[in-house]
Amino acid sequence: MINTVSASSPVDYNYLRQLVYEQSQNVLDPSRDYLFETRLAKLLRNQGMSHMRDLIHLLRVKRDPALERSVAEAMTINETSFFRDGRPFELLRSELLPPILDARRSTRTLRIWSAACSTGQEAYSIAMLLLEHFPHLSTWVVRIEGTDISAEVVHRSQQATYHRIEMNRGLPARNIVRFFDHHGEDWTVKAEVRKLCNFRQANLCANQLPFSERFDVIFLRNVMLYFSIETRKKLLANLHRLLAPDGLLFLGSSEQPADPSLWTSTLAGGTCYHRPRKPS
Repeated sequence: MINTVSASSPVDYNYLRQLVYEQSQNVLDPSRDYLFETRLAKLLRNQGMSHMRDLIHLLRVKRDPALERSVAEAMTINETSFFRDGRPFELLRSELLPPILDARRSTRTLRIWSAACSTGQEAYSIAMLLLEHFPHLSTWVVRIEGTDISAEVVHRSQQATYHRIEMNRGLPARNIVRFFDHHGEDWTVKAEVRKLCNFRQANLCANQLPFSERFDVIFLRNVMLYFSIETRKKLLANLHRLLAPDGLLFLGSSEQPADPSLWTSTLAGGTCYHRPRKPS
């Protein structure tokens, strides 16, 4: 049995920040140490603990990879909504996707990746856009992959059920009527949308990403804000290898590629997208 530590001992937040960085490459600022208390509260209860000091003590004396991953997952930012910042979706629909589809007429395949998908709203938004505006894709092989480091949010994505509050953030009424089934305070994504999407747990900063085939479009929005420069370069180099030569990368509105020699950036429709360049 692990002995608890004195309640008067200071909480070693630096240890927790370093652990999170090692597991997920997320750089946590010391000014946000207070978040550990709220985001790790459930984990503490599951471990039968009431003090953060006891958790740190356990982590120090008994290296538990599963517990370490759980700490990192709990500290992951999972802010998302349907059609979040609608400009990339509108630009994709009106200008960028039609030429890609025209170029794929012979293979009749389309692959899109929602990286750091959180609870799945981005992936399902893409699927609804395709079903509503590109009905001819019903005869194509279309796959939308969603990945996230957190097993809990991946499970929620797979369940595809959302509360009324989540439904009120960004979803047009016509989409709610067409693409969701209503059960009390919850709505569940219909099968025609869900069949286009696949969700799995994955760490974007791992040496090996879980894909070998190339994607036509990659969404990696509002994720790299929490990574170091070196981590961004490594991740974007991996994405460059996984994106089709005529493919598209969408980052967050305040994010830019760490290595501009690999990307051509274009501002259009109030947003920015990036195409891969051939390495020099």
